[in-house]
Amino acid sequence: MTKKYLLPFLMLLLFSFLLAACGEDSKDTSSEDQSSGNEGTDEFEPYTIKHAMGETTVKSEPKRVVVLTNEGTEALLAMGIKPVGAVKSWTGDPWYEHISDQMEGVEVVGDESNVNIEKILSLKPDLIIGNKMRQEDIYDKLSAIAPTIFSETLRGEWQTNFMTYAKALNMEDKGQKLIDDYDQRLKDFADEAGDKLNQKVSVIRFMPDHVRIYHKDSFSGVILDQIGFKRPESQDKDDFMEKATKERIPAMDGDVMFYFTYDTGDGAANKVEKDWLNDPLFQNLDVVKSGDVHEVSDAIWNTAGGYIAANRMVDDLEKYFLDDEQ
Repeated sequence: MTKKYLLPFLMLLLFSFLLAACGEDSKDTSSEDQSSGNEGTDEFEPYTIKHAMGETTVKSEPKRVVVLTNEGTEALLAMGIKPVGAVKSWTGDPWYEHISDQMEGVEVVGDESNVNIEKILSLKPDLIIGNKMRQEDIYDKLSAIAPTIFSETLRGEWQTNFMTYAKALNMEDKGQKLIDDYDQRLKDFADEAGDKLNQKVSVIRFMPDHVRIYHKDSFSGVILDQIGFKRPESQDKDDFMEKATKERIPAMDGDVMFYFTYDTGDGAANKVEKDWLNDPLFQNLDVVKSGDVHEVSDAIWNTAGGYIAANRMVDDLEKYFLDDEQ
């Protein structure tokens, strides 16, 4: 080929390569655009939740959730949701030890009985989850910030509350699966325990200024009842608890006793615990003489009050009743 035609030929060849490359780029880009479009085809549909304060419509997908109860915090974590803000744990700095590794970066918004509304506002939540028993008087203020959904009460109602929170998050199916798994765990426990369920389980709590004998409408009481454990006659009641005087120490007796102490760091509750455990009336209990008195975590057996704590409490019961080495 002569020099006269070589240069035009090379330019034509280069132009052909460029066209081919542009075509490939166009093809790739259009594929990515189509893929992105497919991922966004499922548009969010607003939903309305009936709850303790009425009805609330959630108009956008909750991505920044603030939760105002400890058991609510455990519900969110169990469903794989980390809140942007939460009330601090009753004990811990600021979270219970058993959830602290899951709460990194979560902002404290006061405590259950003293919520910091200004802090919540600053977090720009798109959903607030709380409780009528704790925060009824500030419901309107919270609702002005974001859609707000409340459970009714606390204590032994954590499973009902759990499903309220699951619905609030539009995760009812996942929430029901978690509850079903938990219920199956209790059934399996009961089947394996057999006659051991006939043992009467006593539950005692030491507080800084008083002592409680827990009945069946308490966090631990509901779990024991669901499994099928017997309770001492004085504790086999469908209410919350009894504030005990030392004259009532005989009512603490049972085949097995679990006790826990609500200590906030000043040592007051620990002092009450030591005083009562060493009292002659307490030392004379049959359960003490048989050596079946066990100290357990206040957070797990009472204060946290949620899904994670419930499973941790069952861990304890398995250790004491199903472990052959115990």
